Amino acid sequence: MARYTGPKTKIARKFGESIFGDDKSFEKRNYPPGQHGNNRRRGKKSEYAVQLMEKQKAKYTYGILEKQFRNMFKKATRSQGITGEILLQLCESRLDNVAYRLGIAPSRSAARQLVSHKHITVNGELVNIPSYQVKPNDVVGIREKSKSLNVIQESLSNSKSVHEWMTWNSEKMQGTLVNIPERSQIPEKINEQFIVELYSK
Repeated sequence: MARYTGPKTKIARKFGESIFGDDKSFEKRNYPPGQHGNNRRRGKKSEYAVQLMEKQKAKYTYGILEKQFRNMFKKATRSQGITGEILLQLCESRLDNVAYRLGIAPSRSAARQLVSHKHITVNGELVNIPSYQVKPNDVVGIREKSKSLNVIQESLSNSKSVHEWMTWNSEKMQGTLVNIPERSQIPEKINEQFIVELYSK
């Protein structure tokens, strides 16, 4: 299965929330897509359907394909701690997500492109693997030649304050992952327990 590149509003409507960020089109039509999308009498979903939807929501939110996501789940199950929470922490620690959280890119898909095109550094070294796992105290920066790119400049100028598990140095245009976020610090509305239940069947 290839990565989804279609209308993002359609996916947001499927899950009933704007999972890709601000979306004016979603605000106008925040009901499921399709000719019966606005029908309030939609049937009750099965337990499996609810679990599957939650997994799909997480994958679309972080831009991760099934094989990668399943491997991350396996890694989470081998780690000490709560599996679902660790799974989300692994998603949050991906380089493309960290670049997005720092405000370097306006979206995760844009961050993924910046990483793939060698605009992002980790501890001073170029890294072009979006799934690269950033560790606490790693410094994520922008390649010197790329600091003037419009997409980066505009994103940083529109960026709100960085999350509490990160720091940002605007002069050097680089940020540090201070620690892996706790579940309560991750703003995404994902019920990770449903994903654990689905993969555990």
